[in-house]
Amino acid sequence: MRKAIFPGSFDPITLGHEDIINRAISLFDEIVIAIGVNADKKYMFSLEERKHFIEETFKNEPKVSVITYEGLTIDLCHRIGANFILRGLRNPADFEFEKAIAHTNRRLSKIETVFLLTAAKTSYISSSIVRDVLRNGGEYEMLVPEAVRVQK
Repeated sequence: MRKAIFPGSFDPITLGHEDIINRAISLFDEIVIAIGVNADKKYMFSLEERKHFIEETFKNEPKVSVITYEGLTIDLCHRIGANFILRGLRNPADFEFEKAIAHTNRRLSKIETVFLLTAAKTSYISSSIVRDVLRNGGEYEMLVPEAVRVQK
């Protein structure tokens, strides 16, 4: 069974995340979206809200589930029996950052990281951009899935 985790903070999930997950569905038997918890980080949306946004977005996709976790991603992979880590790449800076993490994870655990390039139409979208647009009262709706289109 090809089981992948797609880790991230998803604060909030964006159309870029949604695109990566939708395209990965045909590659894996199961995709676990893993919302990482970092006590030192300030989030715009609560853990429950972020989990709800993702669950609602993928409610009709049986191959996708959502969990939360703390600690190392590779430890989570071992706990749930995931063979792969799924990551999206928007630009060369993402690649360099993610490459170092993938090499480290592979060295420590033999777990493979699979990279998918974001679609051109969503490659500029990041959660931090969405949060900035939200903070400043801008029109964010075209950047996020329907489930996130709430007033904050």
